[in-house]
Amino acid sequence: MNTIYLDNNATTSVAPEVVEELLPYLKEFYGNPSSMHTFGGQLHRKVEDARNKVAQLIGAESEEIIFTSCGTESDNTAIMSAVESFPGKRHIITTRVEHPAVLNFCKHLARKGFRVTFLPVNNQGQLSIDDVLKAIDEDTVLVSIMYANNETGVTFPVTEIANILKERRIFFHTDAVQAVGKIPIDIKKIPVDMLSISGHKLHAPKGVGALFVRKGTRFYPYIIGGHQEHGRRAGTESVPLIIGLGKACELAGKNPTGETEYLKKLRDKLEAALLKTCPDVRINGEVNNRLPNTTNISFEYVEGEAILLRLNEYGICASSGSACTSGSLEPSHVLRSMGVPFTAIHGSIRFSLSRYNTEPEIDKVIEVMPEIIKNLRMLSPFGRDKLNPDIKCAK
Repeated sequence: MNTIYLDNNATTSVAPEVVEELLPYLKEFYGNPSSMHTFGGQLHRKVEDARNKVAQLIGAESEEIIFTSCGTESDNTAIMSAVESFPGKRHIITTRVEHPAVLNFCKHLARKGFRVTFLPVNNQGQLSIDDVLKAIDEDTVLVSIMYANNETGVTFPVTEIANILKERRIFFHTDAVQAVGKIPIDIKKIPVDMLSISGHKLHAPKGVGALFVRKGTRFYPYIIGGHQEHGRRAGTESVPLIIGLGKACELAGKNPTGETEYLKKLRDKLEAALLKTCPDVRINGEVNNRLPNTTNISFEYVEGEAILLRLNEYGICASSGSACTSGSLEPSHVLRSMGVPFTAIHGSIRFSLSRYNTEPEIDKVIEVMPEIIKNLRMLSPFGRDKLNPDIKCAK
């Protein structure tokens, strides 16, 4: 059975070109890039070449890129750097729908005595700029707001918020893990102070990420030790993974418009078909301002976990929410914040596509999904009631 992988917001396959690029650095070229000898020194040059490729993808300068182990480390580093750099201020602003890497770290700081404002979103998953403005006060040290939501794909008005905060000289970080490589980002036009990137979300290996730190921004290292990354992140660099990230960023920058249109076409076809063939279905999130590869769909009166198990029988991989929270039986904090009805929130499925998905794969999902939903609803008292109004649930 062929696997149909539609869970790319959780992780992506490593691009073949990336594998080819990094393999020699797992075998022949294994030196330490900090070594004085030529064998190690040549790796330092490859690391700097990769740094430049990451920078080019977002319109940054190479010295503004710090390599990390993942998006979570990048997020934690940015937040901790802000509060360490401005110890006199104790107020943080974020949103209720952030990835756990931001949300839980801010909750951790709240337990340490920081005052954290968690901004709401509306029923379309959108953030109000007015709410950001109202939350700011003289004690605000940091605003951390994601670029695009990992569950719904909804994008936030990061550029507008960044301009407001720049005028007020308030530190601004954005978790752009789901956005980089999927939609164009030009850091010259978006005055954020820090921006997080994760390699495995754009066809690089797991275990590598990056943090953009704008030149002139105060920075306090999160991992302290050696001199690596110009003293900003200690620890011997993982050369193969860094080279892989550089190659992945190079590939992502080659035809961004074409890839965006391709993904939108597949996503929109899937959505239109499921809305037509499956009754009591809703799209979660604002449909115009979102990532081109992501759709979050609620199938009322059924459990998302049951849908995923049935899809798995056909080799179809999807998700019921964030990969970092999917082990929990609690409904998605993102959908709860949006006010998704009880009858729908537990039956929510996220399909997230990549450039390697094909139209026949989407056709397969469209083929099997109506029968899956129908059969699962017949097993549910609420679903049976909906399908057969004359059948009443036992009291």
